[in-house]
Amino acid sequence: MVLNLYMQKTLIIFKPDCMEKRLVGTVLQRFEAAGFDIIGAKLTRLTSAQLREHYAHVADKPFYPEIEQFMSSRPVVVMALRGDNIVQRVRDLLGPTDSRKAAKGTIRGDFGTEMMKNVVHASDSEENGLKEIARFFRPEEVLA
Repeated sequence: MVLNLYMQKTLIIFKPDCMEKRLVGTVLQRFEAAGFDIIGAKLTRLTSAQLREHYAHVADKPFYPEIEQFMSSRPVVVMALRGDNIVQRVRDLLGPTDSRKAAKGTIRGDFGTEMMKNVVHASDSEENGLKEIARFFRPEEVLA
């Protein structure tokens, strides 16, 4: 057996709706069952500055204040995960961003309710995963 020494990293945010419904353990179990390694995790309250940077691609849109209000409404868990082809595999586990279009059996299909209240944020590319991990974690907080 040949080991793949190159593993992708991705950022996960257990969103306020996930926290409110007490689903962190349930959702995390799905990531662990898929074989992903947790390499960083913490409970935090996202700041306006972090959210504006994280959502820079939509920060000038009329709906952005609603995103910021929702994402800062309660503490969230941010997590860095590592695994083979993790970005695509996590996105497959989650289902589409709009929970109403997500199939049952996916995380968003099972637990999400709408476009914004979709349980979990996950990086959309390996490059963004690395940027997002650096945004929410200091280097010494990520252990791989």
